[in-house]
Amino acid sequence: MARQCRVRVRRIYDEPAPEDGARVLVDRVWPRGMTKQKARLDEWCKQVAPSTDLRKWYGHQPERFEEFTRRYCEELTDPERAQALLHLRALASERTLTLLTATKDAGISEAAVLATMLG
Repeated sequence: MARQCRVRVRRIYDEPAPEDGARVLVDRVWPRGMTKQKARLDEWCKQVAPSTDLRKWYGHQPERFEEFTRRYCEELTDPERAQALLHLRALASERTLTLLTATKDAGISEAAVLATMLG
């Protein structure tokens, strides 16, 4: 029987939870005011983050999320990002994976896009 992949999205500022499984930060920039100890990360996978240009264009404006998703998925075909995505897929197949972001609305972040792709 195949194990069901479970991918969660949370803000890095939220208190870590026992059900988080592997905690992976997927932002390119380290979150302001967060210490490594408080973050309790298993890993920081910044290679999978959107490009700086795409991130700045998007600006987390909800009306741009659909186009951001399209452009980001296109960026994920880049060899380095594609390899990072495969790594996350392998982690998700082993245990629960929590993708962390500093974004105020995690539901319209790169973490949400990745969770859809991995889930």
